[in-house]
Amino acid sequence: MKGLRYFFVILGCWISAVQAGPMPPVDPETPLYVVPVEKGVSYQDVVDSLQSGAQGKNFVSPATFPLGQHIRERGLPLQGVLEVRSYCSLGIGAEILMESPEFAVFAPCRIAIYEKQGQMFLALDRPTYALRHIKGHSAKAEEAAKQIEDTLIWMMDKARKGEI
Repeated sequence: MKGLRYFFVILGCWISAVQAGPMPPVDPETPLYVVPVEKGVSYQDVVDSLQSGAQGKNFVSPATFPLGQHIRERGLPLQGVLEVRSYCSLGIGAEILMESPEFAVFAPCRIAIYEKQGQMFLALDRPTYALRHIKGHSAKAEEAAKQIEDTLIWMMDKARKGEI
């Protein structure tokens, strides 16, 4: 019976992945990249997927900011999830930080998980956009920021579908 349950969980993940459409294109003129989470994917699925993706790409998650929890603790009527999770690859990020230490104000990179009108979303503060605000950075720093951003978008793609 346990094996059959496992089969249906795997089948459900596969069906969810098949149903998910392509990721939206990145708008180079906005600092945010936002994607909706697929129907049927739970908050815990999203969190587990982000964690799995981060570990697989050698990213660490040094902090989680449970903004929604703090808002509710103050007696405000926030509904749904609202939190920010940080992600970092010191191996890649060091290429930017060693030449432009002021970029640390944008680090670590952040992915928000939130609900709006009953729909869960993931939003990224794009490192390539943030780097635009650092004068005199090199092409190597741009490549590093792009690599970080691409990895975070890949993680978001997995997480929106609940894939591990």
